[in-house]
Amino acid sequence: MASIIDGKALSLSLKDGMKAQMEGLEAEYGRRPGLAVIIVGENPASKSYVAGKIKAAAYVGMDSRLIELPEDISEDALLAKIGKLNSDSSVDGILVQLPLPEHIDEDKVIDAIALEKDVDGFHPGNVANLWLGRPCTVPCTPKGIIRMIESTGIDISGKNAVVIGRSNIVGKPVAKLLLDRNATVTIAHSRTGNLKEVCRQADILVVAIGRPGFVTADMIKPGAVVIDVGINRIKCVKEDGSEGTRLVGDVDFNAALDVAGHITPVPGGVGPMTITMLMENTIECFKRKF
Repeated sequence: MASIIDGKALSLSLKDGMKAQMEGLEAEYGRRPGLAVIIVGENPASKSYVAGKIKAAAYVGMDSRLIELPEDISEDALLAKIGKLNSDSSVDGILVQLPLPEHIDEDKVIDAIALEKDVDGFHPGNVANLWLGRPCTVPCTPKGIIRMIESTGIDISGKNAVVIGRSNIVGKPVAKLLLDRNATVTIAHSRTGNLKEVCRQADILVVAIGRPGFVTADMIKPGAVVIDVGINRIKCVKEDGSEGTRLVGDVDFNAALDVAGHITPVPGGVGPMTITMLMENTIECFKRKF
C-alpha cells in the first residue's frame, strides 16, 4: 500500500513557516511582501482558484489585493493596469489568472508583467533563466512537485524520472528541475510509443496530461513515486442518488495505491502546494528588491 503524500499538510507546514517570518520582514524592511492578483471575467473555476490564493496570502500575513476586471475589458486596458502595478513599489508579485477571454493575447499579458514581479514564473526571461541554470522565479506547480518528492525522503539523484505531459507550465519545467537534481528524465506524452513500458521504468512518475484515470496500475513501477497533477471534473452519482461531479486526477488512484510507493491524492495533493509556492515566490521577489 502506497504512502500518501499529503499536499494539504505539507502546504500548511510551509505556510506556517512563512507566517512566522512576516513580522521579522516588516521590522527589517519597513513593510510586508505585497501580491496583486488580477482576474478577468466570471469563470467559476478561476474565481475559486483566485479565492484560494487570496486566502493563503491572508493566512501567511502578506499584503494582497484582488483586482476584478470585466469580461469585456480591452487588451490595452488590461496591459495598462499591469503597467501601473509594475510601477507600484508596494507590489512585489503580480499574477494574472489564466485563462483569459479569447480577445486577449495571453502571451502579451505574460510578457507585460515585470520580470522581477513575475511570481508565476511564466515570463520568457524567467523561462530562459530556468533552462540556463541562472537565478529565476521557478513556476509554482513544478516547484511544489519537487518539494513533494523531496518530502518522501527519496534522493532524486540517479533516479529514472518520467514526465507525462509537455506543457510550458508543468511538463517542461518540472523535467528541467528533475534534471537539475541529477535524475535521468524522459518527457512522454499521448503520442509516445510504448508508453506503458516507458512509464514502468520510472522511479518517479509525474503525470500532467489532463485525462482522468489515464495512468493505470500496470503502467506504474512497483514502489515508484507518483505525482498526479491532473484536475478533472467528472460526473458521478451522489449518495442521495442525485447526479453531481467530483474531482479526479490523471492517475487511477485506487488501483495505483497497491503498486506505488508514494502517491499524491486529487484533490489535496499538488493543488495546495501550487498556491503555497506562489506565496514563497512572492516573498522571494520581495527580498530581491532590497
